[in-house]
Amino acid sequence: MTFPMWLSGLVRATPQAYRSRMETITPFAWSLALSIALFAGLVKGSVGFALPLIMISGLSSFLDPKLALAGILVSVLATNGWQVTRQGYPAARAAAILHWRYLLIVMVAIFLAAQLVTAIPSEMFYFILGVPVVGLSLLQLSGVRLSIPPARRVQAEWGIGLISGMLGGLAGTWGPTTVLYLLAIDTPKARQMVVQGVIYGAGSIMLVLAHLRSGILNSETVWFSVAMLPAALVGMAIGFRLQDRMDQALFKKVTLAVLVIAGFNLIRKGIIG
Repeated sequence: MTFPMWLSGLVRATPQAYRSRMETITPFAWSLALSIALFAGLVKGSVGFALPLIMISGLSSFLDPKLALAGILVSVLATNGWQVTRQGYPAARAAAILHWRYLLIVMVAIFLAAQLVTAIPSEMFYFILGVPVVGLSLLQLSGVRLSIPPARRVQAEWGIGLISGMLGGLAGTWGPTTVLYLLAIDTPKARQMVVQGVIYGAGSIMLVLAHLRSGILNSETVWFSVAMLPAALVGMAIGFRLQDRMDQALFKKVTLAVLVIAGFNLIRKGIIG
């Protein structure tokens, strides 16, 4: 199958290596991958973020990390779109206007950083994924809250947005740094969910376009990515139902603990292969 003509300038040819990786995925690996997507969707529906972190951490534990990155892309795009539309257009528009600097730098950095993915050795890629997962999760578990005074918010938007976009382009996730930033400027909970949806939605569009260009998402890996989507959507629907019924603080701590374990596993693979 080929991509539509309007995408032909973005998409690179499918590397033979991706074809062989796709063909060697066992039924057990498929089942495990779908379970990870289901859990990731459930967490995102419950707390509003962490789907890319959970999916990339879990899938990279038994699949090639670049194939794992391709696997999250369709789910990231679709679930973020759902999160944005669930909040309504007026709220989303207001959030985009208020945080336009952050949005802009995240999107540019995602596109540029994504072009480096195919040049990074697998071991280094595992390490790049693992360190932010562990560091940011432990930071949140410890209860540390950054505080950014109003006079420094413009600089913070550009700086933290750049870091978020670089992580997004390389590892497919810019959620934790975005959440930390919104907490640091004392964003009310209701507005924070809207802002997260807008930032993740815009960034996910850029991420997909970037990896069409990088070759990570191609005519072979797109089917693996599409296959992850139903499980992620089912999980997200369950998560939305749980959102008002569960102790969010406890659920978030459990989720972050899982991310720490997954992140340490990635670091282990990056060090010892």
